[in-house]
Amino acid sequence: MDKKKVRDYMTYDVVSVSHDAFVKDVMEKIRTTNHDGFPVVKGEDVVGYISARDLLFAPPDTPVEKVMSRNLIVADPDMSISDAARVIFRSGIQKLPVVDEKNHLLGIVSNSDVIRSQIERVSPEKVFNFITTLKKLYGVDPALNRGTIPINDLVPTQSKIYEDELEGRIYEIKKGLAEPIIVVRRPKKTILVDGHHRAVAAKKMGITMLDAYIIEITQDIELGMERTAQAMNLHTLDDIQILDYARHPLVALTRRSVKKV
Repeated sequence: MDKKKVRDYMTYDVVSVSHDAFVKDVMEKIRTTNHDGFPVVKGEDVVGYISARDLLFAPPDTPVEKVMSRNLIVADPDMSISDAARVIFRSGIQKLPVVDEKNHLLGIVSNSDVIRSQIERVSPEKVFNFITTLKKLYGVDPALNRGTIPINDLVPTQSKIYEDELEGRIYEIKKGLAEPIIVVRRPKKTILVDGHHRAVAAKKMGITMLDAYIIEITQDIELGMERTAQAMNLHTLDDIQILDYARHPLVALTRRSVKKV
């Protein structure tokens, strides 16, 4: 069951527009906030949504209520983030206002928030597909266990991570939402296969053990990803470069598409 909820990823500090505002007011909000759209509220109730495309050819003194979209799709804060993802991507909208049972505005969740929640997502298919690959490449028969791994024992196989995603993983760990990492454990070595952002985030927080799917190999064989890691001088988590000037490519792509709307 997906324990990640909309409330864990939505933005609580929402910029909204009053139902009695005008197009010129919305244009000013777009200019000053760099947002492309806003929930329209009457008191605490959400009554519509207005985006940049709604302003096309509308005179500045046009009332918001005449051009806003009234066919609202909204999210509940306890909705799973996976369900929110389906709604966002199937409907083609960029943002979902989040409301309570009285239709009061609580926050907003965007497609960027959804993609952020899915980065480094662990699924049973991912684990078992990797095990199948190991069997084919090395002729081994790995065992799969679930347990905790000392963070300082991890040998990374990814040379770079992203500062913005690192902040997201720190948030998830604090909220108890972090998923297990995936490691291969063979004699005298524990190789980090998936979950580099989570591992570095945990280390920054002073956490010493991390939940993991542990793929056990009894044979002392060197994996191809280990040789690649050695070529990149990756020996501990401290060797991973944190890119604080870049955004995760998936999130950056989404943000670019949002700005074009």
